[in-house]
Amino acid sequence: MMTGKQRAWLRGQANDLPCLFQVGKGEITRQLIKSLDDVLSTHELLKVNILKTVKMRPADLADQLALAVGADVVQVIGHRFVLYRRSEKMARLGKSLTLPV
Repeated sequence: MMTGKQRAWLRGQANDLPCLFQVGKGEITRQLIKSLDDVLSTHELLKVNILKTVKMRPADLADQLALAVGADVVQVIGHRFVLYRRSEKMARLGKSLTLPV
């Protein structure tokens, strides 16, 4: 579980990130979950855009995807959300994000 300070720091880091994924009317699929899982193993912080054709509330969609890939929801704003998951692969390389205590 993240603290408020860690969440705020991650929001700041996500400011300049481009949206790497778009969720459309197909909503949550196995392929989307696998793709998010793959990207989170190398990037740790990920911004996702939700198209207006999606019927689910953005917060609900973010929660379900975070649960599916084992990540934390950092922020949900409008039709975008940010996910974070610590990557052991990045930690071994010394490139992991260091969260404030």
